[in-house]
Amino acid sequence: MLRSLYDWVMEKARHPKAIWWLAGVSFAESSFFPIPPDVMLVPMVLADRRHAWRLAAVCLIASVLGGMLGYYIGYALLETLGQWIISLYGMQDSLAGFQEWYAEYGLWVILIKGATPIPYKIVTIASGIAHFSLPIFIVASIITRGIRFYLVAGLLYWYGEPIRAFIERRLTLVTTLFVVALVGGFVVIKYVI
Repeated sequence: MLRSLYDWVMEKARHPKAIWWLAGVSFAESSFFPIPPDVMLVPMVLADRRHAWRLAAVCLIASVLGGMLGYYIGYALLETLGQWIISLYGMQDSLAGFQEWYAEYGLWVILIKGATPIPYKIVTIASGIAHFSLPIFIVASIITRGIRFYLVAGLLYWYGEPIRAFIERRLTLVTTLFVVALVGGFVVIKYVI
C-alpha cells in the first residue's frame, strides 16, 4: 500500500498543478497521511531550482496548518479519529511513554521531532492530547518545519542533482545533526553565557 501511495505522490510531483498537490500532501502529512512532502519537494526543486524557496514555503505553511488539524484531532477527537490514526501507525504502546516525555519536555519534543522524519502527525496529535499551548505549538512548528523544508530546498538549490541521493539516504542524519547543533546552541546560551 505504501508503495502505491509513494508512486501516486511522485506522479503528482509532475502534475501541472503540482504546487497544489505539494500543499495538500504537506497538510495531510502533518495530521494523517503517511508519505512525507519531501518525496514531492525533491523532484520539484530539481525540475527548476529557482523555485526552491517558494516550494519550501508552500511545504512550511501547509504543514503548519495541517499540524493544527493534528493538534485538534488530539485535543478534541482523540477517542475517534485520533485513536484510529495512532493505531494505524502502530504507536499505541509508545504513546504513553511519549506523553510522559512530552509532559516534561513539550517544546523540545516539537522542535526536535518536527525536524526529523519521525511522523510529525504523532507530535501534532500528542500536542493536542497534552493540551499544550497552541501559540507555542504553532511557533515551534514554524521553526522546526521551516528548518526541515528549507534545509532540503537549500541543499538542492546549491548542489542540485548530486545531493539528491545524499538527501534521500541521509535526511535523518542531516536533520539530526542540525537539531543537535540547534539544541546545543540553546544549552550554551542558557548555561554558559
